[in-house]
Amino acid sequence: MSENELLRQVGIGTHVEVELIDDHDQGELMAFDLVKADLGDFDRGLVGANAPLAKAIRGKFVGNVVPYRMGDICRVRIVSVAPLQTSAPTDAAERREAVLKKALDDAERTNAEMFASSFTGKWGGYSVDDSAEWDE
Repeated sequence: MSENELLRQVGIGTHVEVELIDDHDQGELMAFDLVKADLGDFDRGLVGANAPLAKAIRGKFVGNVVPYRMGDICRVRIVSVAPLQTSAPTDAAERREAVLKKALDDAERTNAEMFASSFTGKWGGYSVDDSAEWDE
């Protein structure tokens, strides 16, 4: 496979621009770097190889239109492929872990607040106002 073909084919380590096409044939451009699965960070424009969009376009070439269903998006057109534009962060796993921990803590707090607001016992209930200590 020639170098020219490689720059036309979507693969790990490439910068990809796609057009997301909805059910009404309206398109929206999106650009990202396709990286190894464990380095994905959508907020930084890094799509991991195991993401549904990456799986749909990997190995395809510029100009290909592939089916892809996500919300009202029904297909994707590959607009361009170029060499990787950013270096993948080395702390991606740690940042993902921190985001997951925060989400778990938020969920536990919500559960406790729901319980406190709905429980009344023989000796009184819980006060949601007592949950201020969770913010520390």
